[in-house]
Amino acid sequence: MRVTAFLDIPGQDNLPPLTLLEKYAFSDNIFNRQIIARGLLDIFRDFSNNEDDFLTVMEIVVRLSEDAEPTVRSELMEQIPPIAIFLQENRSNFPLMFSEYLIPIVVRYLTDPNNQVRKSSQEVLLILLEQDLIFQHDIENKVCPILLALSAPDSDDEYRAEAVNIICRLASVLSKSTVERLLLPRFCELCGDGKLFQVRKVCAANFGDICHAVGQEATEKFLIPKFFELCSDNVWGMRKACAECFMAVSYSTSPELRRTKLSPLFIRLISDPCRWVRQAAFQSLGPFISTFANPSRAGLYIREDGTLSIRPLAQGLDSTFTSGSSSAASGGSTSSACSTKPVQPQPDLPVEGTSAETSNLSHANSFSNGLMENAMEDSVLAGAELTRLSPEASAFSKLPVINDLPIHSHAGLSSWACPRSPEDVFNNFLYWRTPLPDISKDLELLLSEAGPQEEGWSGPETVHNSCVARNEIQKVLDSLQEHMMNDPDVQAQVQVLSAALRAAQLDSVNEPERKPTEGLNGVSLSDPSPASDNQMALSASSSQNELSVARILQSTEPGEPSEGTRDRSEPGQRHEPTPLEKNKSKFQDIIPQPLLDQYVSMTDPARAQTVDTDIAKHCAYSLPGVALTLGRQNWHCLKDTYETLASDVQWKVRRTLAFSIHELAVILGDQLTAADLVPIFNGFLKDLDEVRIGVLKHLYDFLKLLHEDKRREYLYQLQEFIVTDNSRNWRFRYELAEQLILILELYNPNDVHDYLMHIALKLCADKVSEVRWISFKLVVAILQKFYSNRENVLGLNFIQELVVRFRHCSKWVGRQAFAFICQGVVSEGCVPVEQFVEHLLPSLLSLASDPVPNVRVLLAKALRQTLLEKAYFRNAGNPHLEVVEETVLALQSDRDQDVSFFATLEPQRRNLMDITVLEKQH
Repeated sequence: MRVTAFLDIPGQDNLPPLTLLEKYAFSDNIFNRQIIARGLLDIFRDFSNNEDDFLTVMEIVVRLSEDAEPTVRSELMEQIPPIAIFLQENRSNFPLMFSEYLIPIVVRYLTDPNNQVRKSSQEVLLILLEQDLIFQHDIENKVCPILLALSAPDSDDEYRAEAVNIICRLASVLSKSTVERLLLPRFCELCGDGKLFQVRKVCAANFGDICHAVGQEATEKFLIPKFFELCSDNVWGMRKACAECFMAVSYSTSPELRRTKLSPLFIRLISDPCRWVRQAAFQSLGPFISTFANPSRAGLYIREDGTLSIRPLAQGLDSTFTSGSSSAASGGSTSSACSTKPVQPQPDLPVEGTSAETSNLSHANSFSNGLMENAMEDSVLAGAELTRLSPEASAFSKLPVINDLPIHSHAGLSSWACPRSPEDVFNNFLYWRTPLPDISKDLELLLSEAGPQEEGWSGPETVHNSCVARNEIQKVLDSLQEHMMNDPDVQAQVQVLSAALRAAQLDSVNEPERKPTEGLNGVSLSDPSPASDNQMALSASSSQNELSVARILQSTEPGEPSEGTRDRSEPGQRHEPTPLEKNKSKFQDIIPQPLLDQYVSMTDPARAQTVDTDIAKHCAYSLPGVALTLGRQNWHCLKDTYETLASDVQWKVRRTLAFSIHELAVILGDQLTAADLVPIFNGFLKDLDEVRIGVLKHLYDFLKLLHEDKRREYLYQLQEFIVTDNSRNWRFRYELAEQLILILELYNPNDVHDYLMHIALKLCADKVSEVRWISFKLVVAILQKFYSNRENVLGLNFIQELVVRFRHCSKWVGRQAFAFICQGVVSEGCVPVEQFVEHLLPSLLSLASDPVPNVRVLLAKALRQTLLEKAYFRNAGNPHLEVVEETVLALQSDRDQDVSFFATLEPQRRNLMDITVLEKQH
């Protein structure tokens, strides 16, 4: 019997099994009791046929659980999970055995005086909960009461620390109502435990799991106040634990609380005086930012399978990022903007992660950053604003001072734009610069003094000043041209300067002719004629141009574009840009701006010295998540950071980016990828092998996102992957072969023949067998590419190349490779049957006389397991069947045992479709 065999006690076969079991379960020898405890599962299986015997065994187990030896109790506890599974499988026979007998043992061991036994019972309890082996009733009435008792304030400190750990892990497997009703009050109490900091630390480390278990409402009502207390704890370990779980807590809160409460709290952790807290906070910064992701605004979301997908932006939210915002900002149509009724600002749409305080700022930011698609249109309209001024446009000089207007108000923008013509739409360049002063008095003074000034006009001096102004404007205009396509603000500046230049040129042409005309005719301003109307309009236009140009020249040094190219002016003439102008391109409204500022600062070398030497790596690791959160319309906020990381001196930072560049390409789209990622991708191709492998592993994923003409540029560069820094790094070439199999679909057959085919043949001759075997599959895929695209000529040429290179190879590994390739060709059906039997089959059958057994083994496999399984060769009327069968018979009688074995071995399964086809043919 199995019990006696298990106990290995000779001379006891005459005793009943239960008596024998009971005798040695309570033997004085500790080793016998340990053996019984270790073999309980087998004992239960032996006595499961008789219910009475089974109950007797269970009572013996209960008595054994009270053993005074800790090792026996520990051995017994380790057998509880498999016994529970056995009872679960036989629940119909023993429905309540586990609940009535074994659960009390597990619960009692939670208070065992021996530390090893307690640890074992805790692990067993968690295993039973995770595998759903305990009834919900037993959890609430047997497990939770003991945990609440152990975690009470008057309990032993060691028990309390262990109990709170179980409570935290228990929350993830219990129902939401059970956790909220039984465990949440005690957890909140333990978070404020002032007696033992280990208890608070366990609570802080598991805070995110508890928040996830109870849901958003209970989290905001009960847990967030406790979380604030833990983040301000005097022990730095508590604050560090809070920083590490910050993302999990954020996911369980509303967007409003996340933005208004958690963001300032996280900024405090980033500025914590303890370096370890700051380090943990910066590591969690990217994941925390990702909790602000809103697919309705970013246009991207993650499917259940983990892949990125594009979702059209919501109609109401599109106005923030598309041309709708420009028309809304300018008051829409002139009939609505210039009506006598005051323009009411449209209420903000409820957007996840946007608060009332930041909604107005979000619209202002979207004007500056969200109009990429309509930047040229806005620039043209902004230029028309200055060049198409009519005589009635002088009313612009009577507008209120812009400084007095609310900067974040839509109504303010629409109301003060109201008196202007339909072409006078909003200009984000003027909006973000220092507001224009009130020039009404200056303009009136200019117009009133125009007559006397013109009478005493000094021609050469004015002409000289006009030439200097034109030269200055032209100088700045030329410097801005090269940046015009990348920055909407630069485009607006170019339009303003062009209008000013045209006005200055017109002034220089008309001024000499105006003086004699005015002197002869004595035209006065009090009696304007059509000619004087034009002069007044020109004067007003020139004044406006001068003010706009002055603003541009103030923020841009002469001869230097605003993007930071080399300064050609003297150091004394350099003007430092204001913080608003400098950081203008970093504005967005998806996440709180301080969080983005801190994230961008992670590339600062000072951070590596004061926080963490690997902080740049953490920044690179989380950058795709941050980019996904911001959306492609806010990529300009991260572009500089990404370029800085891509040129980092640490190869592990560049390696991290290389592994994720294909995901970032999906987020950014084809246009931004071609402009900003392709140059970095090209740099990674020439980097160290540790960096290149990241690009290589996802080479297909990246290339498929590029346009066809851009993709063809990499055909020649693919062969560079064959050369590695270390020739022993064969996995690099293995990965290349795997990627080439996928990349074949991206190129036409001619490109495959001219470029990829030669790479495949080089890999087939690799020194490492693993690389060669995967390369043979690549060869088969190339043949399939040719014939699936009806390029039979290319396919035939490649077949002839394979016959020459492999079938007639002087080395046996080449001839073995030919047999393997032919087997793959037949298995995949990538070559038409008539082409195969004419060009490949004779060469394949000739391998039957090869002197190397390894070659004949591959031939036997190819013929017996693959070729003869095809319906074409199973047809009795096939003229090639007889030759194939004769070759198989010859291989079955081969002197090598392996060859004869594989030639005789029946295939494991037959293709049902081929069998059906064969039956129809008969």
